[in-house]
Amino acid sequence: MNAIRSEAGALPDLGIVRAHASWFIDQRTLPRHQTVRRFDADFRMYLKLLVQRTEGCVRVLPADDVPARVAEVALGEARRRLDEAERPGLDGETERVKRLARGVMALCDHYEALSPLAVCALCDELIESGDAWLEHTSTVGGTKREGRIHRGCSKPRRRL
Repeated sequence: MNAIRSEAGALPDLGIVRAHASWFIDQRTLPRHQTVRRFDADFRMYLKLLVQRTEGCVRVLPADDVPARVAEVALGEARRRLDEAERPGLDGETERVKRLARGVMALCDHYEALSPLAVCALCDELIESGDAWLEHTSTVGGTKREGRIHRGCSKPRRRL
């Protein structure tokens, strides 16, 4: 499996991000050094983007929101993993990158749990604390999804 690249600042599909992290974690043999370095760079990029997005979600939720407080703990752990120094040898470096991959998996979970509450399902922008919003339910591929949308996004758009 090769690492993926995305536009600067754009988080790739979380399913793809999870698949890459899961693939790396599940390796039974040591990957080549170059493969470890490439995944290290990708997992660092994913974590930085996920930290930024998850922090945005946490920031707009109430102070007593339990899932947001749990996500704050995961954010601290992700920052700690990002600060971890390179390890000597391929074994040590592979284990360090696997910890980054586990952090990616954890933050994907937290971001997905919080984003329906803090991100508009239509425009993909944060719903800030003072913004007017509505509950929104949509069905995609037979799966019912619930979330929130900006009140302004709910107005029908005129087609040209």
